[in-house]
Amino acid sequence: MRPPQRSPARPNVSAGILAYRRGKRGLEVLLVHPGGPFWRNKDVGAWSIPKGELGASEDPEQKARREFAEELGPAASIASLQALGEVRQRGGKRVVAFCGEADFDTASLSSNTFEIEWPPKSGRRQSFPEVDRAEWFDLESARSKILSGQIELIDRFEKVGL
Repeated sequence: MRPPQRSPARPNVSAGILAYRRGKRGLEVLLVHPGGPFWRNKDVGAWSIPKGELGASEDPEQKARREFAEELGPAASIASLQALGEVRQRGGKRVVAFCGEADFDTASLSSNTFEIEWPPKSGRRQSFPEVDRAEWFDLESARSKILSGQIELIDRFEKVGL
C-alpha cells in the first residue's frame, strides 16, 4: 500500500505582495530582508517582496496574503490587491505578484522562523527569522535594494499609476 500523497508544491513558483504607501518621500514600497546567516551581511540586491512557495492547488492571491501575514506578523494587513503578473528570477524561480496599499509599522515586524544546521556540518540546528528586517523605500532606492529578478515588479507597479 502506498502512503497518501501530499499536495506537491509548484516547483519554483512563489506568490507575493508589493505593498505600497504614500509616505513622507512620496510613493514608497515595502521590502523585506531575508533572515538567516547567508543573508546577514548582504544588502544591495538582497531584499524582496514578502512571498512564499505555491502548493499545486493553491490560489496565488490567497497564498500571497498568507505569506504577507506570516513574514511580517499579525500587525500586517492589506486590503484589495491588483495583479502585477509573473517574473522569473535568475535561478529560474517564478514569482506571481500583486500590489496593494498598506501602512505597516516596520517596528512591529514579527516573522515566522525556519531551522537549519548552523554552522554547516556542526550537527547543531538553529532557528532564524524568515525575515529579519522590513523597510519602506522610495522607488529609486527599492530598485537598488531588491533582487535583480524582481526589479520588473517595481517597473510594472510604477506603470499602474497609483
